[in-house]
Amino acid sequence: MLIKKRRVVVVGRNDSPTNLPAGVVYLENAPAQGHEVIRQAMEQADEVVDLAYATSPGTSFQDPVNDILVNVPETVRLFEMAASMSHLRKFVWISSGGTVYGRTPAEPIAETYPTHPLSPYGITKLALEKYAHMYFETRNLPIVCVRPSNAYGEGQRPYGGQGFVATAIASILAGNPLTLFGEHGTIRDYLHVTDMATGIVAALDEGLPGEVYNLGSSQGLTNRQILDLLAPLAAAAGRPMHLLRELARPFDVPANILDCSKLRTATGWEPQVSITAGLARTWDWLAAAQPISTPFQGQTAE
Repeated sequence: MLIKKRRVVVVGRNDSPTNLPAGVVYLENAPAQGHEVIRQAMEQADEVVDLAYATSPGTSFQDPVNDILVNVPETVRLFEMAASMSHLRKFVWISSGGTVYGRTPAEPIAETYPTHPLSPYGITKLALEKYAHMYFETRNLPIVCVRPSNAYGEGQRPYGGQGFVATAIASILAGNPLTLFGEHGTIRDYLHVTDMATGIVAALDEGLPGEVYNLGSSQGLTNRQILDLLAPLAAAAGRPMHLLRELARPFDVPANILDCSKLRTATGWEPQVSITAGLARTWDWLAAAQPISTPFQGQTAE
């Protein structure tokens, strides 16, 4: 897979973003500006990667109607805008491999597996995949949908409703209890953020418009296994784990592991960061970024 040099422009709502790599241009899209900043950025771009979403699986349950209203109209409006720009080479839209499938067997599942999401978040993601395909078929929008698994790594915020790894590490560092739902928790496919980024770029470079690609490690680990891998790091830091057990929650998908052979075949992409190395890097980042005495609030997340 060839690495292309790009001039990267990030559009967001933060008026003072931090930790942006050197050379990245940042444009603030304030609500009062409508969609003009996005339009101007897209008019000057050859490629688009849409990572924006206003909810998470957890928050979508709190207000399912809001999950529709804050995500679907804005994304469809973006597709409509992009479809009017014939100069775009590729548009990558980030869906969700962790929620669109629903209940699955504890084995890697391909993109052809039935989609029966159990969360409002997963339902709106899947609906927007259908809109993406509509714009590909009817307006020739060169759009590729990527279904990522559970990302983790440096920079992930704990207690945000997503990110079991970051929340677990932050809880251990702060001396807060960890909640395990069920005997071993759920089975998830964890992919380090750097591998997630290279996978998205692979889809941008080599993915075929109109196609959907899973993006994950193709390895399933329970919450309990993640905690067992974190145990040596906690012991070395002198931080005990305080584990609470509760009954499994009915809305948690028991297992989600992605078969990513389609992306590998199409692009040559392969994950490079092992789970042990990735957890160690994430631990070191959180330990350096968060004071141990910080009173974190919340429980472990998916």
